[in-house]
Amino acid sequence: MAAEISAALPATGDASADALTPALRGLLATLRLRPRRALGRQGLGHHASRNRGSGQEFAQYRAYESGDEPRQIDWKLYARSDRFFVREAERESPVRAWLLLDTTASMAQADEARPQFSRFDAARQLAVCVFEIAQRQGDACGLVLCGGSGLSLVTPGSGPRQRDRLRHALATATAIGEWPKAEVLAPAWGRIGRGDLVIALGDCFDEAAVAQLVRLAHAGREVVALQVLTADERDFPFADGRRFVEPEAGESLLGDGPALRADYLARFAAAQRTLSARFAAAGIRHATHVIDQSPGQALQQLFGDRAR
Repeated sequence: MAAEISAALPATGDASADALTPALRGLLATLRLRPRRALGRQGLGHHASRNRGSGQEFAQYRAYESGDEPRQIDWKLYARSDRFFVREAERESPVRAWLLLDTTASMAQADEARPQFSRFDAARQLAVCVFEIAQRQGDACGLVLCGGSGLSLVTPGSGPRQRDRLRHALATATAIGEWPKAEVLAPAWGRIGRGDLVIALGDCFDEAAVAQLVRLAHAGREVVALQVLTADERDFPFADGRRFVEPEAGESLLGDGPALRADYLARFAAAQRTLSARFAAAGIRHATHVIDQSPGQALQQLFGDRAR
């Protein structure tokens, strides 16, 4: 598929890749990273039971202790009692999430209508959204970068410093080369525990990448796949003759856009149906994001109320 639609040069990216609008931030506040499987780990289920924390539902008051955040203090109760009390809320048991980002050369593809914003920029924006959701619910989130540069890994953690580490890793990542060989990825797969949540972001054009996700799912990992496509891949709007270049292997094809369009769209739709069926058979939740759309729709599909 990628060979027929990679006409644009790799984009350099722009600041909008990390820009979360107020509307998008509002949506993120309603989303949760909640695995379907409530597999126990260290005596706790993944969002299957409740414990005390800083969640949404009030549970009880307790006396203020050193280290508590001032925003947790009930100031109205302090005015009545002249003592500091902290509001405790119920929060769901923690999830350990891994964000798996495809950093191969095909991720640098951009639309002709917006060459400064690539598929990789959109994927990084989605990754930041996932980090924000995890940060809000106090869950540990890590990052695995897979591409021509090999393997880069940020161990799961939580809190503002972890968010900064993840954002820095995204900002310095580049989309080059091909999907790494299985032996290169083995150290990362060994770190992803049974019951961990894996959120994969990529174009899903690499057979090896899709096969790895299926293997992870069969090995008991909760896998969510978010496919990122360009609008040109969806619409094939080319109205003239051109050379189509496969960005990873470098192979090229000369062709006439209007003459190729009907056949391309039919085969692309068939390939998408095959991919969806393959993910469904492996128990992998799947959504598609096209980079000319807001990321909210795909995120809502995977992490909104209906998904749960």
